[in-house]
Amino acid sequence: MRMIKTHNKLTAIERERISIWLNQGFSKREISRRLCRSDSTIRNEIKRNGLGQYYIAVHAQTKSEKRKSEAGKRHILKNKSVYGHVMKKLRSGWSPEQIVGRLKLKKPNNPYWQISYECIYQFIYNQKYKHKKLWEYLPRKQKKRKKKHGRKCCRSRIPDRVSIHNRPKEAELRFSFGHWEGDSIEGKAHKAGIHTEVERKTRFMMAIFIKDFTANETANAVSQMFHNLPKQAKKSTTLDNGKEFVKHKLFGLPAYFADPYSSWQRGTNENSNGLIRRYLPKKTDFRKVEQTELDDIIEEINNRPRKCLGYHTPKEVFENELKIISARIQR
Repeated sequence: MRMIKTHNKLTAIERERISIWLNQGFSKREISRRLCRSDSTIRNEIKRNGLGQYYIAVHAQTKSEKRKSEAGKRHILKNKSVYGHVMKKLRSGWSPEQIVGRLKLKKPNNPYWQISYECIYQFIYNQKYKHKKLWEYLPRKQKKRKKKHGRKCCRSRIPDRVSIHNRPKEAELRFSFGHWEGDSIEGKAHKAGIHTEVERKTRFMMAIFIKDFTANETANAVSQMFHNLPKQAKKSTTLDNGKEFVKHKLFGLPAYFADPYSSWQRGTNENSNGLIRRYLPKKTDFRKVEQTELDDIIEEINNRPRKCLGYHTPKEVFENELKIISARIQR
């Protein structure tokens, strides 16, 4: 009675012998007897790794090794559910960190949904998915990952200018609600712009179009933005040294000014303006964009989870702060 191997995979030498014996006209049963293999093993080998009606040892070995290397491998994004969720959020403008952080917040202790943001980046830049151009969904739409660089602000003579170094410490530490950072975004040919204000603690953003960069236009816009907020929600704003902020006394809240060429001192606002640029890139003519369109953009940005907020959204945290203020007033 012949001994039949039942557990070992076919080797390259065995595949070479199969190829030779098939060419010599031996039957599959005879080959299985000579190799001490079962008939089904030989038949499956020829069917799975053969080349049509031919069986070439080198080709069969290559197919087998490739199948072995891919065996047990799951999708780079773990499973179909996670893949679908990631693609949906990428198309909505969420960053990989926001996607992962929100999943941890909404589905804690659920391994099925846990994934790292690095895994998403690897999926985006994987050569296998290069044709999808997934990097176009990222904030900066770069084909390769690059380091971020800030931009500089300009120097201007501003009457009654108060330095950022005199700003209350509570604003710097972000413990106190109601301290903002403001700036202007220029449109095509500097004909129109957007004034933005971002609350430092909650990262909540407000934005409004301005017809030009005159001091009066900017003062009116800022006053309008803060008009409906309670006093406790507008303690200060920190600005750069642009000439449009000359009439900061009319803003309706104390203004502090960053050092010249120190945009990092207003990093929250700089980052938030970059989020708007995803929708309205440089050289966009703001005169052709309606305020309602800008409002929709800001609404979408304020409803994205932030890592610094424990993956809550700026709108959620901002509204919670307003509720706290309202409760204190009613006491």
